[in-house]
Amino acid sequence: MLPNVPPNESLIEYPSDFPIKIMGAMQDAFAETIVEVVTRHDPTFHAGKMEMRPSSKGNYLSLTATVRATSREQLDNLYRELSSHPMVKVVL
Repeated sequence: MLPNVPPNESLIEYPSDFPIKIMGAMQDAFAETIVEVVTRHDPTFHAGKMEMRPSSKGNYLSLTATVRATSREQLDNLYRELSSHPMVKVVL
């Protein structure tokens, strides 16, 4: 979740493209599931806006999803849903 900063003092200008890094165990449906979650919060998002990098041993997958951030509330809700998802280990 983003720090408690008043919206008028936000360092992010809305709307803007905002990268979010999501890490989880290497699983067949991980990337597809994350696309579904992110799309609920950013209807313009699609798999082409996501970079995938496997860990050196192939046990984990790091995804960088670039979302179209339209508000602080949207980002907070997205972080909350991603962080609580059972397939997700870390959200940055």
